[in-house]
Amino acid sequence: MVRSTLALIAHDSKKTEMLSFVKLHRNELGYFRIIATRGTGSLVSAGTGLTVTVVHSETEGGDREIGDKIIRGEIHGLIFLRDPLISHSSEPDVNNLLRVCDVYKIPMATNIATAESILDSLLEDLQIWKREKVTSY
Repeated sequence: MVRSTLALIAHDSKKTEMLSFVKLHRNELGYFRIIATRGTGSLVSAGTGLTVTVVHSETEGGDREIGDKIIRGEIHGLIFLRDPLISHSSEPDVNNLLRVCDVYKIPMATNIATAESILDSLLEDLQIWKREKVTSY
């Protein structure tokens, strides 16, 4: 079965919110490959038991690694819970990642409301794929 890959990134002040989201949707997220920056991925893996492929931390270029994977067609959605109220030194890298998502038409969430929508959409795509696979036999 082909599985979609979902990337997860959360600024430090949003990591608890990300963990809560993943715990709430643990069963659904089990259908996806999960890739995340080091801090987010370690937290999610330890807190949920999900298998998470971890790249470098955001400050060490993890967001660029995820951007490269988007360009290569390896990531199908991004949930990036960022804190818009805090200035980050990595803001240019964040903007580049958002631009890559726009250019390659990758759905991206920056808050829980849009994260819910992206997860629903990717799950719907999965259900359509499963139905097509079953009817093609």
